[in-house]
This record gives sequence, structure tokens and C-alpha cells, in this order.
Amino acid sequence: MNNKRIRLGLPKGSLQDTTARLFHLAGYNIEFPSRSYYPLIDDDEIECVLIRAQEMARYVAQGVLDCGITGLDWIRETNADVRELADLKAPWPNYRTVRWLLAVKDSSPFKKVGDLEGKRIATEAVGLTCAFLREKGVSAEVEFSYGATEVKPPLLADAIVDVSETGSSIRANNLRVLETVIESTPRFIAHGPSLDNTWKEDKIERMLLLLRGAIAASGQVGLMMNAPRKNLEVLIALLPALGTPTISNLTNQDWIAINTVIPESAVRDLLPKLVENGATGIVEYPLSKIIA
Repeated sequence: MNNKRIRLGLPKGSLQDTTARLFHLAGYNIEFPSRSYYPLIDDDEIECVLIRAQEMARYVAQGVLDCGITGLDWIRETNADVRELADLKAPWPNYRTVRWLLAVKDSSPFKKVGDLEGKRIATEAVGLTCAFLREKGVSAEVEFSYGATEVKPPLLADAIVDVSETGSSIRANNLRVLETVIESTPRFIAHGPSLDNTWKEDKIERMLLLLRGAIAASGQVGLMMNAPRKNLEVLIALLPALGTPTISNLTNQDWIAINTVIPESAVRDLLPKLVENGATGIVEYPLSKIIA
């Protein structure tokens, strides 16, 4: 591979749109041409490849890709030898924590994992499931499911291991969870030897700095206001600040300017209290990145 270019794997499927959003917030523009598996990015030193998350870790481990984004679940499923550089968990669709759940039909007699000894379990994550059963000392027949896994018990399987973000599909199909097999979040992974190249390591670290900054800013807003100096302590006590608020002097020595970062969810209840305590000229503004 070109030593002055990194090959980045972007996940195709459920993670694709949210990954594009993350890169946009980080300062990159990515386009997905129709019928092309090579997204365009406005950085000549990055070549993007669109690959299913299930396959990402394998290609990164082989060095076909220098780095990529996939779930912890698929790293464990493939047992790929990759470097995990960052947990990209974020409060966005498909970037939250998901769980692989061992579940049975509500009406089934199975109450615990041990009850599945010698039974049939359907799943898309055969490796994860087999490893989990070995840890529990349970021997069962684990078969690959090509989809619609949640509808297979009790006719086609005694139990399933399926992924869920909210549990709604499990509940909708009258299933009962026995145990959580693994919790997973999106991870940024890299090929170990690629990081031995100083230029590639620096390029990847700069990219990660921006991605982390975009995730840190999610759900946060900036807030600035003017306030009477005599009310400073009261106002500071009201602010759920990310860090120490910035206090600046104004021309009128009796007044100050306050600039801070707060959770967006706190704004609605906070603004009236700030006004009641003398704050004026309050401005709320969006944030795209926070670099700690």
C-alpha cells in the first residue's frame, strides 16, 4: 500500500449513515456514489472502502485495510488480530451499546443456560455463541441463521442469540432473555504493522482526535451570557459545566461575560433560572467538536 495514504474501511449497512455523520462532524465530507464500494472523501491521503461490519476486522487483520470501524462483537466473532484504538460509542442510532441476547420463547421450559445442553441454538454470531457456551460448560448445537432469527423458536430452534439495541424485537416476538452474551459498541481498529509506519500512525491519530472530539460534543451546547458581577457565585452554582466556565471582564466593571459548555438536555430548565438571577444576552450555540 502507498506509504503516504491510508486505506480506511467504512461499515456498510446499519452503521453507514451514522458513520458518515460522525465524519462530517469531525470535518470530513464523504460521498457514497451509487453502486460503488469506494466512497469519496475530501482528503487525498485517505482511500475509503465500503465493507460489511461483519468482515471489517478480518480485512484489517490481513492488512488489506490500514484501519476501519466495526463493532466489538464482530471483532470477537472473527477473533481477528487487530489493534483497538478507540471506543466510538455515541448517542446516535446504531452507535449506542447493543447486546447479544440469549433468548427463548416465553412459554419454553428453559430457565437458565444449562437447560440448553444438547439443544439447538440459532444465531448470526456462531463464534461468539460457541465461546459463551464453552465458558458456561454447556454443549449445544449452534447453527448459523441467515436472518429473521427472532422468529425461529420454538419450531426451528430451541433458543437464539440475537442482537438488540432496545429489546423491542425480543419483546415483540414473545421471547424471554436468559443471559447477555456480550455488549458491543463501535470500535476504531487498525492493522498493527500499519501503526509501525510513523506517517500512517500520525495520520490515524489525527483522524481519531477529530472523531473523538465530534463524539465528545454530541449532546452538548455552548452557552454564553452577560451577568452582574455580584451574582457570579449564584450563576456558577447553577451551571452544570463541562469544565470551569470562562469568565471575562466587560467594559462596565460591574458586569462580566460567562462562556461555558452544558448538556443540551439541561438548557430548557436552566435558562429561566439564569434570567431570574440577572443573566442577559444569553446565546446558545451548537458544537461540532470538543477537544479535551
